[in-house]
Amino acid sequence: MTETERTEPSGLRRRSVLLGAAAGAGALALGAGPLATPAQAASFVKGADVSWLPQMEAQGYYWNNSAGVRQDLFTILKGYGITAISLRTWVNPSSDPANGHCSIEETAQLAKRAKDAGMQVLIGFHFGDTWNSVGVQNPPAAWASMTYSQMLDAMYDYVYHSCNIIKYYGVTPAWVKIGNETNSGICKPVGSISRPAQMTGLLNAAYDMSKQVFPSTPVLVHLAQPQNLAGVQNFLNAYRDNGGRWDITGLSSYAQGGNVPAVLANMQTIQSGYGKPVMQVEYGGPVGKPTQVRDSLRAFVSGLQGFGGLGTFFWEPEGYPSFNNYNSSAWDESTRRPTAAMDGFLNG
Repeated sequence: MTETERTEPSGLRRRSVLLGAAAGAGALALGAGPLATPAQAASFVKGADVSWLPQMEAQGYYWNNSAGVRQDLFTILKGYGITAISLRTWVNPSSDPANGHCSIEETAQLAKRAKDAGMQVLIGFHFGDTWNSVGVQNPPAAWASMTYSQMLDAMYDYVYHSCNIIKYYGVTPAWVKIGNETNSGICKPVGSISRPAQMTGLLNAAYDMSKQVFPSTPVLVHLAQPQNLAGVQNFLNAYRDNGGRWDITGLSSYAQGGNVPAVLANMQTIQSGYGKPVMQVEYGGPVGKPTQVRDSLRAFVSGLQGFGGLGTFFWEPEGYPSFNNYNSSAWDESTRRPTAAMDGFLNG
């Protein structure tokens, strides 16, 4: 790609901005922000991750609104009060439609489309060539044999370069997420939680470069399984105790029904315990049980609003099982209409 040449001032490289990034971000870089205020709670974010959208469209998939009329997906989502779009990005992905794509160039193009539709954008770095999650944290293939020092350099360059590509497309993200469900660390084994100083160093490099390009954009770390409070605390304690910087704690939870209240209680404990507002960055449930998914979504929205959480994102609600066998979406493939699950965003 040539985006570095297009976006960086002549002669300005990552090394020359590093010290300025650490110093210039000031108190915000230290993550010393207050909890959500009542005004922030009133502007609760309702969002969706739709990173599969371009690949699905390329295969001829489309979406109807609740009246059965074909519309642009962003238009339909806005009708449910959704104001924000979450997009993942991978380092050197394959061309597989379900498990690839999402390069920074493709992600930036979709981010621009979301912005043009009047939506806020969350950019999520996985720091891998495909899925990283609570059970898998593999580095990009190009980084796999690197030492910690080499990987630190790669992280600085990658995040700085990627954020500049987003900026080149005219998008200032509302949020940047560094890592995906990083309970066990990132880029293992180098950035494993069993090596907390190195894990923290890599994530702080990502934090600093995000702030260098987008100084006012909050940065999230992202943990899965808040039902396991000790597991989330294990990461956050290690990260905090090694000087980790973050502004918001992102959490995944697909809890349903009677499991929701306990997860909400843990989310509130996480928010109060670390002095950072929480955001539910992933939610979903069985496509065949739409009323259950709707009611559980409503419970999350109202519960998070109640203690000052920042928002809830539905993960790939537009997915169809025939595309990749994903069964936790919120669209009926037979009618191409949204299911009742989407109503969880209404009156909440």
